[in-house]
Amino acid sequence: MAKFKKKKSEPTPDPKDSKKESIKEENNEIPDTESNNSETSEPISQEEKSEKDKKLDNLFWLRVGFAVIAGTLATFIFEDIQGEERRWASIVFMIIIFIVTIFIAKSMKMQLPSSDRKKIVTQGIGSYIFLYLFVWILTYTIVHAGTVSTGIIPIS
Repeated sequence: MAKFKKKKSEPTPDPKDSKKESIKEENNEIPDTESNNSETSEPISQEEKSEKDKKLDNLFWLRVGFAVIAGTLATFIFEDIQGEERRWASIVFMIIIFIVTIFIAKSMKMQLPSSDRKKIVTQGIGSYIFLYLFVWILTYTIVHAGTVSTGIIPIS
């Protein structure tokens, strides 16, 4: 439970005096909950920031390219597998390719502050997943468009 400090002022003799509490009383014993670390850390130069942004942009576009290529490959690699197994195999393939991009990002030796370390994993993850799935579905539909019966009888 939170402990509250008792007020150490003298009791007021009149009810009217309670409204005139001293403004001079300050509680200096309360510790700061947030410390400003920007004074102690070295400022990041504009060149270092732009270099970091360029590397993160490269990582984003790398993942976009890998998603398009891997989505297309998944259509052909898992052609022999039928049903639910094909779907799970493709999802596992997507995860493996994403892990490969993490290792590629680590090999890029990005100098990121400790607060931005998770950007190696999170940069472009949404775009990667949705592009992979979109390209996989699109290429599968294009490849198998002529083989699927629609049930519509053409009128001759």
